[in-house]
Formats: sequence, C-alpha cells, structure tokens
Amino acid sequence: MAFLEICNYDKTFKDGFHVLNDINFTLEKGEVLSIIGSSGSGKTTLLRSLNFLIPVDNGKMMLDGEVLFDSASNEKVTEKTLRDKRLNFGLVFQSFNLFPQYSVIGNIMLAPSLILKEKIKTYKAQLKADKTLSKSERKALLSSFKVAEKAKIETDALELLKTVDLLNKKDAYPCDLSGGQCQRVAIARALAMKPKVLCFDEPTSALDPELTGEVLRVIRSLKGEDRTMIIVTHEMGFAKNVSDKVLFMSDGLIEEFGSAEEIFDNPKSEKLKNFLSSVSNKDGDTTQPVNE
Repeated sequence: MAFLEICNYDKTFKDGFHVLNDINFTLEKGEVLSIIGSSGSGKTTLLRSLNFLIPVDNGKMMLDGEVLFDSASNEKVTEKTLRDKRLNFGLVFQSFNLFPQYSVIGNIMLAPSLILKEKIKTYKAQLKADKTLSKSERKALLSSFKVAEKAKIETDALELLKTVDLLNKKDAYPCDLSGGQCQRVAIARALAMKPKVLCFDEPTSALDPELTGEVLRVIRSLKGEDRTMIIVTHEMGFAKNVSDKVLFMSDGLIEEFGSAEEIFDNPKSEKLKNFLSSVSNKDGDTTQPVNE
C-alpha cells in the first residue's frame, strides 16, 4: 500500500470551471513529488485540496494506511476533525504568511503552543480523575508538565532554525528579514507541527532570483532527512534534480506522471513537450541543477 494515495479527485467551481478532473496518483514515504504545469492547470487547487483548504466534490484520500477523506462516506466532518486531518500536512505558501507581530522563534512556536493548551487541559482532567493524588500533587505534576512541554517546543524551534540556517535571527521580526529568510522561517514553521507530508506552493515565486537558490537548497536538504514532500514549482531544474516523481497537469487533468527522468528526458505527450519547450525558451535551460 502506498503511503499517500489519491483516487478520483474531482472539483468543479461554482462558475462551472472543471479545475480537477479525475486525479489519481500515489506517493511512497520519503518520496518527493513535483507538480508542474502552466498557470490555471489546477496545480494549486490540487495542493490546497490535499491540505483540506479546498473541498473536492468527489474522491478518496488515504495516508499512512488511514482514510482521511472519502466522498462516499457519511462521516460528519466537524471543525476539530477537519483541523486534525490538516495536521497531517504542512503547507508553505508562496507569500510566506508570517505573523508580523511575532519574532522568528515566536512564529515557529505559535502553532505548537496553541496545541499545547489543549494538551494541558486534557492532562489536567486526567490528574483530576486520579483520586489517589492530593491537590498539591496534582498542582506539582501539572506545573512540571507545562514546564517540560514548553521547553521542548522551544528546543524543537531552535533546532529547526538551525536546519534552515537562521538561528542568529531567532529574535528578529519578519520586517527585518529578506524574502528568502522569511520563506525559510515559513518552512521551519511548517516543520514544527511534524507533518507527515510537507507541501510547498511555488515557494520561490515571490522571491528575487538571487534569493531563490537559498530556499531551494533548504528544501533539497530536507529530502536527505527522508521527508515526504509535494512541491508545486515553476523551477524545472530544481524539479528534475530533487524529485522522485513528477506530475504534469494540463486543463485540470494529469497529462503525464512518472519519474523525473521520464518526464524531463522522455516526455510523451505533445502538451508536455510544448510546455517544457516554452519554459526552456523563456528561461534558458531550466533542466540544469540549481547551483549549490
């Protein structure tokens, strides 16, 4: 069984535009999938639907042996169950979306800290239910739990800042950072929730060319840590160099799906051939690896 399996995803917008048309693909644990295609082909809609940000009309998703979505099911989806499903995925947006009022480390620690509040409530209820504990013992255990969990969140955040090479910026604010640095913070923030699948929506499209390389190098370094990743990108050289699989979309359909070598070195459909040719003519030879 594949780690991630998407079956028959279908989505039509209210204006009648059929943006996703019977989408099917699988991904193994630790693989990197790049989604490529022209603007309007359905790439971002597909990525957002995987993250439960856009509902699909039909389809089924299985992740790590668990059914996360099945349009044929009568399951009642509450806000909590939807949030829990989203936690399986981390999404890095093209426009960073950092909170300007929080420092770098504050941005990274924010979501885990919010989750901790719920864990504290649950742990407090468990202590209260234990009639063998005195009031002072419950208070001491709860205090110890809070201190330990908060320390772990901060330690994990500092480790993530090392991963994206921004430890020296931990107390800075987004307004003090370059676009590339902001995107690296956004990557660390997504990783802080320990998602099973890390997703990127054109992570370099808002960056100047000289800042693109630093972000792509961070993403490539994550591949070495056996992370499952899905990347919507217009950087063809990067996609060829980092991907285990590549999915080419056109008009809401999967036109081709295969290994990076199959897609870039041996394209079969005329649409893919024309797309790669147009990108190459516009940007030069974009199938070359990104410089380290």
